[in-house]
Order: sequence, then structure tokens, then C-alpha cells
Amino acid sequence: MSDFRFKPMNKQPASKWSFSLKKTGSVSPVRVSFGKIFIRPPGESDWQDWSSLRGRSKEFLTPWEPEWGNNALSSTAFRRRLRNYARDWQADKTYSFLIFKADDETLLGGITLSNVRRGIVQSASFGYWIGAPYAAQGYMSDALRAALEFAFTQLELHRMEAACIPSNKASRRVLEKAGFRHEGMACKYLKINGKWQDHETFGLLREEFCEPVKEPPIKG
Repeated sequence: MSDFRFKPMNKQPASKWSFSLKKTGSVSPVRVSFGKIFIRPPGESDWQDWSSLRGRSKEFLTPWEPEWGNNALSSTAFRRRLRNYARDWQADKTYSFLIFKADDETLLGGITLSNVRRGIVQSASFGYWIGAPYAAQGYMSDALRAALEFAFTQLELHRMEAACIPSNKASRRVLEKAGFRHEGMACKYLKINGKWQDHETFGLLREEFCEPVKEPPIKG
């Protein structure tokens, strides 16, 4: 992809990218911005907004997600999530982020880089969700671009993968807009909403995302 820059937050960004990494707390307070959003790891203070948005969006989200537990939105469950996030972040296994509007910091959804594989593979998989009031407004496209920047530039991964249920046309459009190529069909790949379901699979390489900016030809 073209049209991106990567700058520390303490410098004036050259364009719409910005990144911050500080060494405090159990999970590094990373913040990556692109377009209308920024992403950062969740913290304890996010529980009420997260629980409210997930609760209001349950009917919208459940066709595309694993089954929710009885206390999935409780503060206890959220704190357990945070402990797991911190453990997996430190182990270089999973990197979980929440998505916020850049102008007023409204919580929009979440995006996760999971199943990080090193060695000769150097890849990971994306999962993401958007709250029902914010769907189809371009926020997830921006969030995916920000997360790809983190994956390829900070984690130095070689390849990112994603999968979606064939009927989830919105998710497919988000992936294709970000440059992912359709690679095939995985039969009964994930147990979603209580059923093993087929998924279309997609992939994107680092060199495809980080290709140099092409200058337009000079005329005349």
C-alpha cells in the first residue's frame, strides 16, 4: 500500500500515521493512528464503554462470533480478558487493541493480531469487530490499516492472514480494500455462533503493504 508514514508521537507526523510506545505497565501503551481512528490496547477504565457497546451490538455481532458466555460482559470477565491480553502480549502471541474515533475518543470496536508465528513463518491472523452504530462508515478499514502498520513495521511480520464467513460481505470488502487477496475456502474452519462454519481465507504480504510510494509521471 502507498500513502503512509510512520513517526514517533513526540515528533510532528509527516502525514496521517502516528505511533507511540512507552515502557510502563504490563502492556505497552501503544497507540497507532490512521484516518478517522486510533487503536490502543484496552485498560480497566474501558470496561463500561466496552460492555455497553458490545451489549447494544449483540444481535449485530453474534452471527459472526463464537458463542458468548453468560457473564461475557461482566467486569470480572473483562479483567480476566485484560490478564490474558497482558500475558499473550508479553509472550509475543497475541496483540489486542480497541478502536476509537480520533476526534472524540468514542469506542468503536476492537481488532486483534493472534496466533503470532515466528521462525520461518513470521505471520499472524486478524480478528475484528465493530459496534453496530458504527458499521459501514469506514472505521474498520482505517483500523485494519493501522493494525497492519503495527504488524509489519513494529512486529516485523512477513504475512498477515484473515478469514470470514462467506455471507459476511462487509468483512470481505474491508479485507479487499486493504489489499488482501482471496486465497481459498477452509471447510468448517471455526465454530461461530455455535456451529462449525466454512470460511473464506485471505492473505497479505509485508512487501505488498509497504511498497514504496509511486510518484506520478511528469508530463510535458
